Amino acid sequence: MALTSLKDRVRAATAEKPVGAAAVPAVVVEGAEPEELRAAEQADGGKATDTVMAWLERYGDDFTAALPSHVDVGTFMSAVRTALPSLSRCTPASLLQSLLTCARFGLIPDGRHAVIVAEGPFAVFIPMYQGYVDLMYRSGRVGSVHVGLIHEHDEWSFEPTAPPPLDFVHKPRVDLPKAERGEAILAYAFTWMTSGARSAVVMLSREDAEAIRDEHSKAYQRAEESGKADSFWHRDFNAMWSKSALRRLHRLVPMSAELVALAKADDAGDAGDVQVIHALTGDGAELLAEAEVAHRAAEASQEVAVRPLPAKGGGGRGRSRPKKDRAAGRASKRRRAA
Repeated sequence: MALTSLKDRVRAATAEKPVGAAAVPAVVVEGAEPEELRAAEQADGGKATDTVMAWLERYGDDFTAALPSHVDVGTFMSAVRTALPSLSRCTPASLLQSLLTCARFGLIPDGRHAVIVAEGPFAVFIPMYQGYVDLMYRSGRVGSVHVGLIHEHDEWSFEPTAPPPLDFVHKPRVDLPKAERGEAILAYAFTWMTSGARSAVVMLSREDAEAIRDEHSKAYQRAEESGKADSFWHRDFNAMWSKSALRRLHRLVPMSAELVALAKADDAGDAGDVQVIHALTGDGAELLAEAEVAHRAAEASQEVAVRPLPAKGGGGRGRSRPKKDRAAGRASKRRRAA
């Protein structure tokens, strides 16, 4: 008998094989478009989502173990339920992987801190800039993080040679309708440290963001080549623009092992690689070492030691001549002796 409803197909897919992240068959509705899936989901009263949620609940212990203590499992799974209709064509293995990776970083897939998106048949975890901000706060070294977009008619000034906080001012024209504020022209990011120091201000133009997208985002490249234009750069350019500015800021502020791991997982998802292995687990010795190097670089003095120049003159006492000159001198002496 043909499986005509979304619920029947999902139920059949999740019941055919034994439980296991890699062994569970794909939750797929052949030939259906996302709009059709959402319509079928609504017509079905949400029962297809109930079926998938019931399957995910089998991994309840794994989610509880992955989530930090400050994140409520119920809140996390409520956000997952909301996201599921757009992920109906993804394989369960990739769905479980992306959700567990998201959980290990303690981020809620609510569209603000993180999202789970469909890249073809695979579910991919994408941390948003607010997720990066959350992890920066958790490091204990960052007092406040500021990320924003400057629009054409906003009031702003940027003078890198002036001392903080006089070097940068942004006064958004929130009194104007969005249409009158104009297009976004710059993204920026900076932090105030708990020590009272402020980082440099990262400024990123639209052209800079497009260059980062074109050169580094494999997901964007795949979407362009396929003609689908469905990467997150296509879906929400401004969010990715802001996140790019924040990621550049990581070079200027102390980084935690969690932040290093989050960036690696983000890059792995964009490249189409397994993300869960990049999440911080155990003691994370390698990531902790990388974070410590970044921390020292961020807090190191910008002063460069100047090596004293050799004294001028005709070869003062104690000054050694180059080997080439000494050899030439010995050869000259031999010729005079001969």
